[in-house]
Amino acid sequence: MGEAVLSEMATEIVVPVCAVIGIAFSLVQWVLVSRVKLTSERHASGGSGSNSKNGYSDYLIEEEEGINDHSVVTKCADIQTAISEGATSFLFTEYQYVGIFMIAFAILIFLFLGSVEGFSTKSQPCTYDKEKACKPALATAIFSTVSFLLGAVTSVLSGFLGMKIATYANARTTLEARKGVGKAFIIAFRSGAVMGFLLAANGLLVLYIAINLFKLYYGDDWEGLFEAITGYGLGGSSMALFGRVGGGIYTKAADVGADLVGKVERNIPEDDPRNPAVIADNVGDNVGDIAGMGSDLFGSYAESSCAALVVASISSFGVNHEFTAMLFPLLISSVGILVCLITTLFATDFFEIKVVKEIEPALKKQLIISTVLMTVGIAIVTLIGVPSSFTIYNFGTQKDVKNWQLFLCVGVGLWAGLIIGFVTEYYTSNAYSPVQDVADSCRTGAATNVIFGLALGYKSVIIPIFAIAISIFVSFSFAAMYGIAVAALGMLSTIATGLAIDAYGPISDNAGGIAEMAGMSHRIRERTDALDAAGNTTAAIGKGFAIGSAALVSLALFGAFVSRAAISTVDVLTPKVFIGLIVGAMLPYWFSAMTMKSVGSAALKMVEEVRRQFNTIPGLMEGHARPDYSTCVKISTDASIKEMIPPGALVMLTPLIVGTFFGVETLSGVLAGALVSGVQQIAISASNTGGAWDNAKKYIEAGASEHARDLGPKGSDPHKAAVIGDTVGDPLKDTSGPSLNILIKLMAVESLVFAPFFATHGGLLFKIF
Repeated sequence: MGEAVLSEMATEIVVPVCAVIGIAFSLVQWVLVSRVKLTSERHASGGSGSNSKNGYSDYLIEEEEGINDHSVVTKCADIQTAISEGATSFLFTEYQYVGIFMIAFAILIFLFLGSVEGFSTKSQPCTYDKEKACKPALATAIFSTVSFLLGAVTSVLSGFLGMKIATYANARTTLEARKGVGKAFIIAFRSGAVMGFLLAANGLLVLYIAINLFKLYYGDDWEGLFEAITGYGLGGSSMALFGRVGGGIYTKAADVGADLVGKVERNIPEDDPRNPAVIADNVGDNVGDIAGMGSDLFGSYAESSCAALVVASISSFGVNHEFTAMLFPLLISSVGILVCLITTLFATDFFEIKVVKEIEPALKKQLIISTVLMTVGIAIVTLIGVPSSFTIYNFGTQKDVKNWQLFLCVGVGLWAGLIIGFVTEYYTSNAYSPVQDVADSCRTGAATNVIFGLALGYKSVIIPIFAIAISIFVSFSFAAMYGIAVAALGMLSTIATGLAIDAYGPISDNAGGIAEMAGMSHRIRERTDALDAAGNTTAAIGKGFAIGSAALVSLALFGAFVSRAAISTVDVLTPKVFIGLIVGAMLPYWFSAMTMKSVGSAALKMVEEVRRQFNTIPGLMEGHARPDYSTCVKISTDASIKEMIPPGALVMLTPLIVGTFFGVETLSGVLAGALVSGVQQIAISASNTGGAWDNAKKYIEAGASEHARDLGPKGSDPHKAAVIGDTVGDPLKDTSGPSLNILIKLMAVESLVFAPFFATHGGLLFKIF
């Protein structure tokens, strides 16, 4: 069969070193961002030396008009503090509730898995090789619980750190916009890179440490070791679910309330400081799009790694104890960090953005450069980290695979991600005809805008689904379920760059809001709006990546579950499977209904509060009185905490109830139905429809073309129709759509973790009857 060129010792060095490099690079970016000071104090020298201008730091105070208005710096600092405190307060409140759930669910994992063999401490025959003895089920219960907690804590930490850097950077981006759009872009992108590299490196490092610590107990029982490691993915995704749903409800309640009353009824600009919901809206961008997205993509990374490791542990890698080949998924992620590091330098150091029209191409180049470099990186890792020939477990048999076939599996996932990203961009960017057609439909009112937007979303599903289908066919043909798992890893291998681009959007959005609230010049606002418009498109690309990877991850986890539950075939014509299939296909709709209604209920309270303040606070519209921002923040916080529990419970309890009472065959149907229904019809179309409506509104507002000027200006009937479409699309693109990819992943990984219990004690109703 051959051996990997890379030795076990080299692997033990390469993986943690790459993770540490990623963390170090993120800290360097943080230091560079922090050089922009949020203070108007005089330079220490007090004079006008070479590094100062009129006694002040020239890198901070350089407006294009040549005016040094230091009060604006103080205003920006105050607004940033309010946003940061609001976001931190919400996350701490959310984490208190999530912490209770985390402890309760950890106990549940231990009890369910420990009871498989009656909490016996005796060694048991291995699942896939009955002639060998493996560690007791009680050990799997304990270590699965520990890995669940590790994944949960890492996910929470990823989201929190991302939020902190975003709120740290938003006002700094605003201030740098005074020097030019290029300077502001670099600050926003570097801030996003801090989040991207911290998340990718922390996720890799914690997983690597957990494997090595677990190995001290498990020894040669790699089957049991990597089965226990699956808890890491479950912990990551369960936290991501609450982060996505809770953050999504928070941000859209505030956004809808601010838009409907401020822009439509009162005809005041977006982010106008007179609007009571404006601080809550800016807070929501961070807790939803930053903390939620961070946890979401961390969950995808953890789950795809776990799925690949589980399948590999029962293949020749695990049977022959080939450590380097076994850690192939971690080696892919390690090289990904180095590739993304080089790619980031193209945006921040090698080339400089000078005009607005260069922003979006620069972000797209990041995707292309990282994909091309990663293709080379994957080829090198496959060549030195995997034997030339090996076998992969394939539903009871061992399938012969060549290392070049494994390279194609990872590569097809990587390039499918790029295709999904660019198709998403085509359907959501106002530079192309689909969004311009949606904007044009606003001539005849909000109804036609909604019709055109829905049609666009449904059409945008076609190419991404073909890309996913081809990826599945190629990767499964070459390397069975292991191929699909590493294809998902390929799609996520450039996660640091993807997250940097994704986090850039909310940071730029906040920067524009701060510029408006601080009363900065119109030219500054135009620059931050240009940054934000590009960020909207790239945020949609990030959601496309997340949904595409979720489909592959879910299928890989589904395959691992079927193998672990000892199901030879999943026959959809049997009643047990078919009822699961139709129920599973219904779940994304039920989940979306709950999250959409939650946003609607919270937005209703927000609209009433904003109207009350406009009507009862004297001088508010004239700008003489200060709105009560804190009440609006409290409405969003209370609503999101309360409303995130039912959808979360639906996702977490479904596999437990179905597996326990109806058995593994029905559960396999539920997983398949949810995967097909959730990814295609709802997740992709909802995200793209919402993104298109948002950019159609911005297309009219910007008035950059003759066509756009005919539809405008702000306050015109077509613009009001576009605002209504954007308001309808907000919960689609930022709450329901992105949360669905967590639904399908989380149900699959939860089923895999509890598979030993379901296989032994599941199907109680069918046993009774």
